[in-house]
Amino acid sequence: MKLLILDRDGTLNRSRDDYVASPDEWEALPGALEAVARLNQGGWRVVLATNQSGIGRGLFDMASLNAIHAKMHRQLAAAGARVEAVFFCPHAPEDACHCRKPAPGLFEQIGVRFGVPLMGVPVAGNALRHVQAGSAAGCTPHLLLTGKSEHLRGRAGPDAEADLAMLHPHLPSGTRLHDDLPAFAEWLLAQEVAPT
Repeated sequence: MKLLILDRDGTLNRSRDDYVASPDEWEALPGALEAVARLNQGGWRVVLATNQSGIGRGLFDMASLNAIHAKMHRQLAAAGARVEAVFFCPHAPEDACHCRKPAPGLFEQIGVRFGVPLMGVPVAGNALRHVQAGSAAGCTPHLLLTGKSEHLRGRAGPDAEADLAMLHPHLPSGTRLHDDLPAFAEWLLAQEVAPT
């Protein structure tokens, strides 16, 4: 099984300074839904792992989160795309749970649910904590320079990973950089093309 784990806010949809707390506030990033469709067509099963501490903080409820995800699934379907499942942590940071990224709990739950070892499973997201959690679970980390990491775009030179490691010292070793989800999808699909 070709499994891929993505972050949600800032990766698939626009992030906000506060929280995406209602369906009206959920807005797909340009090209992101189509990127998921291309990945699906390439045989990838896409799963989301997302921190949603707004629930634990009392800023929105499960009904709101379900409505946000219903809108997301409708828009994905309209683009010919599918996300297999959404795994989320509803806890506030002070709850010290094992599922809030950068802890690897959500990723471990995904591995159990899909019955696959996580070693080498690609994870892509715009937040440091997403790639840290994925790396801690044995996944291969990819940082997207959107959302929380958009400010890093253009700041790395020819040795981008080494340069970015200096800017972002807690980035897991071996993290690959991509401008956005469409660029990551293009890269990932290109890895499967056999040389002629």
